[in-house]
Amino acid sequence: MTKNSPFKWFKTSPEIIRLAVMLYVRFPLSLRNVEDLLHESGVDVSHETVRFSWHCFGPMFASEIRKRRVEGMRSSRWRWHLDEIFVKINGERHYLWRAVDHEGEVLEGFVTKSRDRKAPLKFLKKAMRRHGQPEVIVTDRLRSYGAALKELGADDRQETSRWLNNRAENSHLAFRRRERAMLRFRQMRSLQKFASVHASVTNHFNADRSLSSRPLFKALSETSSNPSDSTRISGPMPTSCPPSAISATGKRWCKPSRR
Repeated sequence: MTKNSPFKWFKTSPEIIRLAVMLYVRFPLSLRNVEDLLHESGVDVSHETVRFSWHCFGPMFASEIRKRRVEGMRSSRWRWHLDEIFVKINGERHYLWRAVDHEGEVLEGFVTKSRDRKAPLKFLKKAMRRHGQPEVIVTDRLRSYGAALKELGADDRQETSRWLNNRAENSHLAFRRRERAMLRFRQMRSLQKFASVHASVTNHFNADRSLSSRPLFKALSETSSNPSDSTRISGPMPTSCPPSAISATGKRWCKPSRR
């Protein structure tokens, strides 16, 4: 039985829809900015089409990316960094809980109205159900983390220090830039939806330019240009980086050579 294409009833081609959604999610652009960029490229698409495409196909594209990346992220069970950020929705303070691994990959995002013990407990259960249990969990000194980890029997894995959680703090920057471009959020559901899609797209295009030589960066850019393809790089690795230095998510940990 053949599966029907989700683009069947749309006049716009799938390539244009995918490009519009990726531009809107990846960069801090408004709907009209995306419309202007596509118009400069010779594509006549209105901002309402971009908005509808994002709401309709954004979660589907993010699911495709996440499904391929989770299979190869075995190293993410080593160290997790947990942190929460304040997000205002219609003047009310909400909390976006985020889990980041030691490579900067955003693993999970969860929106709550409070930050008591139940909020991080529900968030950790959701993250561990998908990614497994990590060996080390780095958090700040919020007591809710300790209470939640104690209930899960993982309080001995918790680490807290003044600058130890900078990995999670830096991962918030891309989301904050995108939040300002969107002029805030109006519903918890829309915040949860966008946080999930934005995390998957950011992970997919995060090639760590400072850690990559030019041949490897070009290969990563070519594979990242089409999220429907696998994120694995085919062909031999550059001579400046041995295969043992490539992690499970495609990032290299060797020092780039100077040319």
